[in-house]
Amino acid sequence: MARTLVAALLVAVLAPSGHADDSCVQCHGMLPAPLGTPVEGMRTDVHAKAGLSCADCHGGDPGDTSDGAMSKAKGFVGKPSAADVPAFCGRCHADENVMRRWNPHLPTDQLAQYRTSVHGKRLAEGDDRVATCVSCHGVHGILPVGDARSPVHKTNVATTCARCHADAEHMKGYDIPTDQLAKWEKSVHGELLLVQREMAAPTCNDCHGNHGAFPPGADSVAAVCGQCHVSNKDFFLASPHRPAFERLGLPECVTCHQNHLVSRTSDAMLGNTPPAVCTGCHAPDSKGFAAAGRMRAAVDGLRTANEHAEASLATAAAAGMEVSEAEFAFRAAREALVAARTRVHTFDPAAVEKVAADGVRVARAADEAGAAALVQRARRRWMALIPLAAIGLVGVLVYGKIRALGGAGGPPAP
Repeated sequence: MARTLVAALLVAVLAPSGHADDSCVQCHGMLPAPLGTPVEGMRTDVHAKAGLSCADCHGGDPGDTSDGAMSKAKGFVGKPSAADVPAFCGRCHADENVMRRWNPHLPTDQLAQYRTSVHGKRLAEGDDRVATCVSCHGVHGILPVGDARSPVHKTNVATTCARCHADAEHMKGYDIPTDQLAKWEKSVHGELLLVQREMAAPTCNDCHGNHGAFPPGADSVAAVCGQCHVSNKDFFLASPHRPAFERLGLPECVTCHQNHLVSRTSDAMLGNTPPAVCTGCHAPDSKGFAAAGRMRAAVDGLRTANEHAEASLATAAAAGMEVSEAEFAFRAAREALVAARTRVHTFDPAAVEKVAADGVRVARAADEAGAAALVQRARRRWMALIPLAAIGLVGVLVYGKIRALGGAGGPPAP
């Protein structure tokens, strides 16, 4: 009797709001794990909070306290198999009329996209070890994507994917590396997202897609990277490297930048001296080798000019000189450096040199403005000495006159 009372109290505490009289909750709340686990999970589940009950997914009759509650005649389906999970969730999530009622902001093409993915295709072929909806989102206790506790929240996606993709035993037979998470965490993308909390930084699904096999409309690696790096993509796709890469079977972007272990870019990657990546393909006597050297020289020249200008303007400003107009104009030189580095993806030295030359002119003008301000300051200091010297001279003359007058009016000599 006491055990039954405790179980009843537990059900009342753990039951989702509004479902305490649900026979599914009443029975499963008194059962040990794993049969009792769903009741506790549903306390925080997004579906339960929307008012959905166990029967809305599993069928049956929650008002029946007998075995008839799980009657197939009443639509009971129980636990779906892995192969049936996508369609099971898709009964609502792929139905526009249903989703319009519950959450009109959610897309309804997830099921269709999933079927185009590697996971979906393998599942259709009978491989039930691949990921389905519940592998990523969970089963009971599903949280909104925007909830930081959700396994599919932006900051958790990589570790969620890694539950399979970093498990060497699970990935046996798929011929896929299992070091992606370790590499991504060390990459510039991982650092931006995990350390700096820059939510625009990409994680697994930004590049590989989430429900679908590939981001919509992406037919190349450059198109995937180009979702963020738009100008780089456009320059590369119009460059002579694209057909060359296609002939050689080299993947775009990742050939120079890698895929999961993407390093923070630097000017050291460019040029014809180590550690420039260009030297990995271009022989010393090739046009590409010479072009890489020209582009690096142009970028270096602009960067050096910018450094001199920044130092000149900073010194003038620290000395109290008005150089705000020069500082504003100098912004164009900073932007030119970014543009020159971006135009490297055209692999056209002339294009890079033109942008760099324009920036150098602006930087030199700013450098000259800073130097002129310092010269003006020096002149002002010397000019300030003239009245001071005049005042000092007048003081000396006055003092001498006073001494002379004092001597003339003194007592007679003995």
